[in-house]
Amino acid sequence: MIYEWQRVANDLERRIRTGEIPPGGRLENERELADVYKVSAGTVRRAVRELRERGLVGTLPAKGSYVVDVLPSSGEPNGDESSV
Repeated sequence: MIYEWQRVANDLERRIRTGEIPPGGRLENERELADVYKVSAGTVRRAVRELRERGLVGTLPAKGSYVVDVLPSSGEPNGDESSV
């Protein structure tokens, strides 16, 4: 079983790794992402927290979340397993 926040996090990771959201690029805000993925802002918040845990983004208070300059390898666990 995959949770909605995992689905959102996995798609955002795909967008980051393909360069659609480049290093240093800013993620859309919570409301925009919630609209895009048709989920609640809380679900987006959890997905972004997962991206931080994966080492893909950093969040600056009142500024937003940005893709890190150097991405970790994609061979690391990505949270798909039910061990969450």
